[in-house]
Amino acid sequence: MSVESHIASLNAKHSELENRLSEEMARPSSDFYTIKDIKKQKLLVKEEISRLMHNIIEHRKTAS
Repeated sequence: MSVESHIASLNAKHSELENRLSEEMARPSSDFYTIKDIKKQKLLVKEEISRLMHNIIEHRKTAS
């Protein structure tokens, strides 16, 4: 899997988590721990995307 396709996959996962979060928060009896877990997962995915993007930028700088 190329880095670009991995980033695309992570972006899709982030969107899926955002949808799950919205659904959970819209429920009348939303669960605090579920919301907390989804937010944590979203943050981890976002951090991974940022790390990969940073690596791509650094690689392009050194390749020039």
